[in-house]
Amino acid sequence: MERTVRKSWLNPVKGTWPGRKKAWVLLALLWVLCMIVAHWLECLIYPLRYEELILNSAEATGADPFLIMAVIRVESRFQLDRVSAAGAQGLMQLMPETMDWMIRRGGFSPALKEHIRDPAINIHMGAWYLAYLTKRYHGNKVAAIAAYNGGHNRVSRWLDQGVWDGTRQGAVRIPIKETREYVYRVSHYYQKYKECYQDLIKEQ
Repeated sequence: MERTVRKSWLNPVKGTWPGRKKAWVLLALLWVLCMIVAHWLECLIYPLRYEELILNSAEATGADPFLIMAVIRVESRFQLDRVSAAGAQGLMQLMPETMDWMIRRGGFSPALKEHIRDPAINIHMGAWYLAYLTKRYHGNKVAAIAAYNGGHNRVSRWLDQGVWDGTRQGAVRIPIKETREYVYRVSHYYQKYKECYQDLIKEQ
């Protein structure tokens, strides 16, 4: 008797339950929604500024735009007026002597040095340098990252002498702690910015 009564109560409720197929569809939609929200929340942690200047400089120089973003994030956190204790300036923290070298090597106007902190010039020159380093190391972006921080002559010596193999996995063998940590940090942000802002490249 009790079982019959319970069944009579459950039958109307059962009628409101979605079928197994519908339940799987709802679960799938919920999972997709959760993934979208998680991606959106993660990208809030990696904000982007000056994207138009970055994309334009990347196109003009051949540099990887996500590498430019990652370097700016580590170097200045997108703070325009950042100046280091060593004298590095602007979004990409360019040293005056590095600017001198790029002006000579790239045939740029010496007047650019006077505007080293201008975001358009700073990003363009930093992008040119990243493109140069990437080409110098035959597309090895990890080696380019290390050279951006530690200097290309020093990094070339490490590679030639077998001190470091040029990989992120082998970065533990980089002799200078600052450069070693720089490689880890920029590589991390490179992946995050690539995941978050891939659509910016598709839109171009």
